[in-house]
Amino acid sequence: MDAKTLQDLKSLITDTLSDITISNPEKTENLTKIKIRRMELKGKVQYQIEEFTKTQAFHKNVTLTELRELFPAYFENRFRQAQLHLQGEDVQILVSKKGAVSVLRKKAKGDAMPKLPLSHNRTKNYVLNEGTAVPFLVELGVMTKDGAVTKAKYDKFRQINRFLEFVQDILPALPTDRTITILDFGCGKSYLTFAIYHFLKVLHGRDVRIIGLDLKKDVIANCNRLAEKLGYSELTFLHGDIADYEGMNQVDMVVTLHACDTATDFALAKAIGWDASVILSVPCCQHELNKQIKNEELSPLLKYGLIKERTAALFTDAIRGNLLEAAGYQTQILEFIDMEHTPKNILLRAVRKQKPSEEKLQKNLEEIKPTLTLLHAEPTLYKLLKN
Repeated sequence: MDAKTLQDLKSLITDTLSDITISNPEKTENLTKIKIRRMELKGKVQYQIEEFTKTQAFHKNVTLTELRELFPAYFENRFRQAQLHLQGEDVQILVSKKGAVSVLRKKAKGDAMPKLPLSHNRTKNYVLNEGTAVPFLVELGVMTKDGAVTKAKYDKFRQINRFLEFVQDILPALPTDRTITILDFGCGKSYLTFAIYHFLKVLHGRDVRIIGLDLKKDVIANCNRLAEKLGYSELTFLHGDIADYEGMNQVDMVVTLHACDTATDFALAKAIGWDASVILSVPCCQHELNKQIKNEELSPLLKYGLIKERTAALFTDAIRGNLLEAAGYQTQILEFIDMEHTPKNILLRAVRKQKPSEEKLQKNLEEIKPTLTLLHAEPTLYKLLKN
């Protein structure tokens, strides 16, 4: 990269920068996408860099000066496209196959200067924005009628928006030529079930049918009453158990949030059996592996109960990720919400790529077997897929 191009790229990183999306990686680049956004942390303006691989997301915070030095390196035989939003201006960067860099600038839409998202906690540009009343959030006590987020429910508001960002990312994987069928196993009070319906049906005009399933009859009754009150005609809640549910033949997206212990495994197995296009799962209470895990070499580390419990929980989700990949899904393990707000902060996001034959599936499972043998473990999802 010549000196002029280097300086041109650095000059784009000014204090009017709001956010950047860097995409279209070279084939040799491990990262698939990079998102950078302005925020306020401990009273100081910083920039959060979120780097995505096929299976993980990494975060780090830098100053404006540090970002200015880092930014050009993303285009040196790495990425070929970027979109920058500055105050009053949008900028697109394109890199040719020969490495030539083009910078295209245009005035941002609208006459008013856009507000820059400064706050790490309170002024993020959410999918559902504060200040605009959303009927289901009002009914669930997250918002007041004038669109203000209630103080006690602000963490829930952030959680809902974070989840909708994941849904937004997988929209291209959902069908557009027919009704989208979605099942939410262990829906509970259904904050996120209502959010999915509002996002897909109300905001995006998609034809959807959503079913929430839970074991608590009183919760199901309340959710059905609210769905009827809101006029959400294609949203239904049923009483039932994940492992025994047989009410559908075709499902496009399976959601399982905080389904306890092996209930997550039954939900994942159901999703795989239905050949669901998308699976979004936030596991909870991973006790099974904690009871099974045994390894002489690791025993000095696993003798501490708390360490063993947390290690088993992480291993459980890592194994689930590998089993989903064995079943033909591109799988990511992502941070759902900040650890400070909930310890249940891992989300498994799986998108169907190619369904393997039964023979190929069993071969893939055999490749995972040595790891399970090492841990002296046989998780429920492995047994369900094996059998």
